[in-house]
Amino acid sequence: MTAARIVRREAPACADWPEDVHPVLRRVYAARGLRTHAETKLGLADLLSPALMGGIDAAVSLLVEAIRQDRRIVVVGDFDCDGATGVAVGVRGLRMLGARHVAYRVPHRIEHGYGLTPALVDALRVLDPQVVVTVDNGIACHSGIAAAKAQGWSVLVTDHHLPGAVLPPADAIVNPNLAGDIFPSKALAGVGTLFYLLLATRQRLRGEGWFDISRFAQGEPDLACLLDLVAVGTIADMVPLDANNRVLVAAGLRRMRKGQCLPGLRALVEVAGRRLDRLGASDIGFFVAPRLNAAGRLEDMAIGVECLLSDDPAHAAELARTLDAINRERRDVQESMLDDASLLVAATAAGSAVSVCVRDARWHPGVVGLVASKLKDRLHRPVIAFAPAAEAGGEWRGSARSIPGFHIRDALAEVDAMHPGLIRRFGGHAMAAGLSLMQGELDAFAAAFETAASRRIAPELLEAVVMSDGELGPGEFGLDLARRLRDGGPWGQGFPEPQFDGRFEVRSWRVVGERHLKYELDGFGARIDAIEFGGWTGEPPPPSLRIVYRLDINTWRDRESAQLVIVHREP
Repeated sequence: MTAARIVRREAPACADWPEDVHPVLRRVYAARGLRTHAETKLGLADLLSPALMGGIDAAVSLLVEAIRQDRRIVVVGDFDCDGATGVAVGVRGLRMLGARHVAYRVPHRIEHGYGLTPALVDALRVLDPQVVVTVDNGIACHSGIAAAKAQGWSVLVTDHHLPGAVLPPADAIVNPNLAGDIFPSKALAGVGTLFYLLLATRQRLRGEGWFDISRFAQGEPDLACLLDLVAVGTIADMVPLDANNRVLVAAGLRRMRKGQCLPGLRALVEVAGRRLDRLGASDIGFFVAPRLNAAGRLEDMAIGVECLLSDDPAHAAELARTLDAINRERRDVQESMLDDASLLVAATAAGSAVSVCVRDARWHPGVVGLVASKLKDRLHRPVIAFAPAAEAGGEWRGSARSIPGFHIRDALAEVDAMHPGLIRRFGGHAMAAGLSLMQGELDAFAAAFETAASRRIAPELLEAVVMSDGELGPGEFGLDLARRLRDGGPWGQGFPEPQFDGRFEVRSWRVVGERHLKYELDGFGARIDAIEFGGWTGEPPPPSLRIVYRLDINTWRDRESAQLVIVHREP
């Protein structure tokens, strides 16, 4: 197990909680900054107003004119889950609002590169678009947008990535992270940003009498039917679940649990072996999103988008099975690459290094992000993994993952400023970023990045910390609390799922599935089941364990029981 220090979250005492809110849940909420019961209510009426978002008026005007003038609109997404769900929201939403000529394209990772590139613009010419709408990309696509404008197309950028010093030459830009934008939630995912644009567009069209009975026999369209897609994309992109994002995710989960979700999402849930009526954010993050992401990593994300756009359950199920097969292949590729990366780190990493850069000419560029993430978790260091961008050309693409306290995009910006021309392109967030550079510059970049990381990372940031919500007491290990914790979310990035710590005696243990450990523990004289995924190292566990765990629900043949999922075991 990784050496780490267990730290218990502080939970200020809060009064005026209803008696039916379990004391443990009150403690968990308080530790996440919620002080009153009202703050736990997540209704759509609590959503922030689209009018607060900068650039929204110009973007709405462009879309309203395109809809009224029956213009050809092409939605351009990214090849990850946020981008795929964003494309589906854009295509479905624009059609609901009355746009009759809406198509989409997602760049191929190898052929086109990231976002709206000149290569993708060239591929779009066959569609003869008049308006291009980006989702989850565009803010760094200067050359691609210039190429689109040269074709005479209008370009509307919706994105959430951090902008550079100069904005691209788009006709309109909606991005909550633009300088001076007063929208309070800077954590919107790409899919959430586009959903907000659709809300504002519907409001403008409503005021102009667009939804009259002659055009819309069923009345004004209900964009709430897109919230399942918004929830999936938001969870998958691991943006912080601030209050506004929790409203969006909670609304989407409610719809999915009631079975009010798209055939494609239902099919993905079923092929992953999950149940809609018990679906949680972790089910989406660990089972649904990887199957969508796999298409963009190894194949073509158009397969994932078609699954989300299909209204035929049989066709959606067929596409979901294809995505499931691609995801199994992705897991095999990932394991092989991770083994290679671990050997590289063991052979070359200096003990004093605060960052890790690894590369291999045989690696798949669509999987390096997962390798970087796994290595980051193991080493508790920022990691960048590189693979060739294509068979020829000499360009390599890197995927970066960071640790808390180290803003990796800002570090890349520092390297770019100190060594102009070293990095060809870069972009991203505090915790994840991507970049491109030439093969001959890999060593120079690794040295420059290590210098920047060393300046920015204090020694204490290199100590891994596992956060805990304290101990559970006698009588608190049952199904009742497990269900309350499951339903008390949604949990995710920035609003972490509850986990607790304690010491337990091991009554018995066994290996399951070759890599996992199943335990029977003794806690306060009671038998407690527990599982530690990936816990088998070839050595028997000690007779006494100090662990950090989640109180979870194990479902077997429609029977539920409480179990602990061990997320950290002290060596």
